[in-house]
Amino acid sequence: MSTVSIKVLPLGKTVEAAEGANLFEVLTSVEPRLLDRQKEDKDGSYSHVFVLEGRKGLSKTSREENEKLDTIVGVGSKSRMAALITVLGTENVTVELLGFDYAGL
Repeated sequence: MSTVSIKVLPLGKTVEAAEGANLFEVLTSVEPRLLDRQKEDKDGSYSHVFVLEGRKGLSKTSREENEKLDTIVGVGSKSRMAALITVLGTENVTVELLGFDYAGL
């Protein structure tokens, strides 16, 4: 089983992820506030992220993921739903977390 690096922006932190890991679970190890967002979620956007690099290192977009993205405001070409992504372990990935105020960090 291979591991890859997941760089998390805007935090600038990097975490190792094993092949087959769920991206949302990997991200919560870096940013635990994602779990709070999941509990408070009203529109399904709690796991919306931008994948800036390494898209081929993640599972393909599923029909379920596309349907979820269709309901969210602010979706772009780099948008993915971390909760519905599996890390393939083939290349490093850079992900941008959305919707947090990091000015104080």
